[in-house]
Amino acid sequence: MKYDTQMIKVDPDRPEPEHISKAALLIGQGEVVAFPTETVYGLGANALDEQAVQRIFQAKGRPSDNPLIVHISDKKDIYKLAREVPQHTERIVRVFWPGPLTFVLKKSKLIPDSVTGGLDSVAIRMPSHPVAHEIIKTCRLPIAAPSANISGRPSPTTAQHVLEDMRGKIPLIIDGGKCDVGLESTVLDMTGDVPEILRPGGITPEQLKRVLGQVKINQSVLSRLDQDKPVKSPGMKYKHYSPRAKVIIISGELEKLIPYINHEAFKYQTQEIKVGIMATEQTKNRYKYGTVIASGDRDKPETIAANLFDVFRKFDDLGMDIILAEAVSTDEIGLAIMNRMGRAAAFNIIKI
Repeated sequence: MKYDTQMIKVDPDRPEPEHISKAALLIGQGEVVAFPTETVYGLGANALDEQAVQRIFQAKGRPSDNPLIVHISDKKDIYKLAREVPQHTERIVRVFWPGPLTFVLKKSKLIPDSVTGGLDSVAIRMPSHPVAHEIIKTCRLPIAAPSANISGRPSPTTAQHVLEDMRGKIPLIIDGGKCDVGLESTVLDMTGDVPEILRPGGITPEQLKRVLGQVKINQSVLSRLDQDKPVKSPGMKYKHYSPRAKVIIISGELEKLIPYINHEAFKYQTQEIKVGIMATEQTKNRYKYGTVIASGDRDKPETIAANLFDVFRKFDDLGMDIILAEAVSTDEIGLAIMNRMGRAAAFNIIKI
């Protein structure tokens, strides 16, 4: 079905009830609606309606084995959607919910297989963004909501990003401004003996360890996932979050990294290849060739996280063929940044 996609701007802190009601009504009717969360924009549909969930996959062009995250507005709903909730889950919920943290738990019979990619587990999150919260609360339904972009593309952090990818594919986009975190939620698998991070995000391993004591990090976070392995979380696919341009990550000390990138950028320019350089505020003026965009401040990596996908899309708008991206430290939220950059580059990383 071809839609005349409407975009409605709302107050992100106090969203107008009539706009929330319109979004909730469409979702209740089995339609798909895009709305902001604190992480990225989500593409939401009734998680208990098989046909509505299929509309998400159709709009995104998403593989059916890639599970969706179910969003709730009441902490008690976790006990309806999961059949097993380990005791230490409750401790983390008290600290981090609502917020950018998703739990993988054994699913209840309420959850259709299409939501979980056929797995026996379900991913559940309670977003903190007022717009997302009010839509879910008004719907009185759990909402399945992956990022509101074409599958494999950089996730959307503004309503305009959503419109670029979803125009004609969904009836409504709720514009609540730019997302704060800019990267998807941390996904924490609670089905094993030790909680395991499947996808890093806005809640860092260091924060989780302070509450839980012991936390594992899945080996695929900074490397390729074997193609025959089941995908237990969104964002684990081999290549993901990718701009149209080829991404190459350069890792090493800045005093070696910058001359290397300058050399490579000059080489590409002489071959008439349009090259973009993803720099930081500290390094952006040290590049002589190519199109340079600073993603944020090296000393404040949360600024890089907030701008990463937007910068990828800007390079696409400028028609770049190749993006040379500076690596960042994997401490704190840097792990999530390098996870997204790595997947965008299909882990094409050059160490200097």
